Amino acid sequence: MFELDIEAERLLKNGRLVRLQPQPFRLLCLLASQAGRVVTRDDIRTTLWSSDTFVDFEQGVNFAIKQVREALGEDADHPLYIQTVTKRGYKFVAPVEMVGSQPGHGPALPRTDLALHKLLWTNIAELRLAEDRRRKRRQILVIGLSAVLAVAAIAGLVFLVVLRK
Repeated sequence: MFELDIEAERLLKNGRLVRLQPQPFRLLCLLASQAGRVVTRDDIRTTLWSSDTFVDFEQGVNFAIKQVREALGEDADHPLYIQTVTKRGYKFVAPVEMVGSQPGHGPALPRTDLALHKLLWTNIAELRLAEDRRRKRRQILVIGLSAVLAVAAIAGLVFLVVLRK
């Protein structure tokens, strides 16, 4: 479980500090504060860089997203926290619980709804991870079976060649 401490500017995973540079930290704060909503690349650019900054924003946004995903231990191809919304931006899809006073974020979800949401999300995440493991096992099985068939075919050909002599 992650804890994003905005005031102390730190990210904790199960109570342990996760190193995250200032820009990716601000990006994670932006995404988490807008959980469930698409945050456009333009919104990210505005949050991470001032108007008088001259950088390659596209590469900068990509790099910052990559760093956030690494900090969360996420694979972009199988997102559990940050979903890429093609040609629009990104969406934080994990449940977020606001703790303490968070001005400007609106009313918090009732505790029971949030607990149910977290439980459902956790089950979905576990199912996705299990499916990834099954897919990898299937690939290994198919590769192994293909190798066995190839060896059997070669052995069969060698056997036929030896019989003809």
